Amino acid sequence: MITEERPASAGTTLSAVDRFAERTALVVDIAARYADEVDRDARPPREAIAAMKEHGLLAAAVPVEHGGEGATLSELSVIATELGRACAATAMVFAMHHGQAMALWRHGGVALGVTAMIEAVRDGALVASSTTERGIGGDARRSTCAIEPDQAGRIRLRKDAPVISYATEADAILVTARRDLDAPASDQRLVIALPAETTLTQTSTWDTLGLRGTCSNGWLLDTETHEDRVLRDDYATISARTVLPVSHVLWASVWLGIAADAADRARRAVRKQARAAVGQTPPGALRLAELLVDLQTMADAVRHAAARFDQVADDPEVLESTAYALAANALKIGSSERVTDLVTQALRIVGIAGFAATGELSIARHLRDAHGAAVMVSNDRLLQNDAALALMTGAIL
Repeated sequence: MITEERPASAGTTLSAVDRFAERTALVVDIAARYADEVDRDARPPREAIAAMKEHGLLAAAVPVEHGGEGATLSELSVIATELGRACAATAMVFAMHHGQAMALWRHGGVALGVTAMIEAVRDGALVASSTTERGIGGDARRSTCAIEPDQAGRIRLRKDAPVISYATEADAILVTARRDLDAPASDQRLVIALPAETTLTQTSTWDTLGLRGTCSNGWLLDTETHEDRVLRDDYATISARTVLPVSHVLWASVWLGIAADAADRARRAVRKQARAAVGQTPPGALRLAELLVDLQTMADAVRHAAARFDQVADDPEVLESTAYALAANALKIGSSERVTDLVTQALRIVGIAGFAATGELSIARHLRDAHGAAVMVSNDRLLQNDAALALMTGAIL
């Protein structure tokens, strides 16, 4: 929850969080209550998902013209950080949902199937995604599966997905596929797959070091739906203008929350030391000051990236530029590397109580979750993409 105990270094500002602060705090309380159980059992954070639906957090970004509140990415970033403090799995569900849901109104068009899905999100529907495919090696910008139409306007699609996060809890899955059977691997569209029209056959189990509650099992997805559930824009456009920049900002916001909570625990440990030795500076105080400097640096980078997106959200020329792609990748790479460093610093400050698997000062779950950041969309893959982009442009400063 948002309390006075939290340092300004977490990057939370009243102006950014004011509209959603009270509701976010209610969800945070529930997420924190079940976080250890969700992690231990590798189960979805169902209670927190229900609370996000109840309190409108999953619908926060739906535009005003569609009956929503029109949350900015800066506002979503703050919410993701607060959730990340309590339960990284809950926060990642929130982040991944918005990375997909925002594509509906930004790129979906006016087809009845798309507008109905926007209305469902406005009413609390949870959206998952299936963008990777077995045999592609994690490259979301290529597909082997394809949309297969018939004469009646129906379409069929089968995708062998190595991971689909929280698939069993989702009210819809957005699936990438080639435009048709003759299209090249990069000519993709995004299809809305509804549970009533979709069969999921589990092919692998998500038994991981951290982020266990995202339940990113492997699934064979078969769906038969109507062509009006295909989004208007091609996936290259959707990815560049929305999915990639929004996802990278919100993922980084979650990781900021993990690091901020670890820093809070370090601060509590040092304050306990100070009370035990009045008049002396605790040995961990200097390390704590260094940790807060690094945490503030990460917070500033995340919030700046969110604000930059809000400024150019309706400027396709900027969003599709090489420089902007480099900036979005830089945020993901930099924050995913920094979060493990920050959590490790906090662990060393706390000491053996932080090393314990449980307890109010335990940082075990934070450390395990933090290590998921660099391998969730491989940093090496992003750097390989950046190597070519860097020859064409410099950084956005």
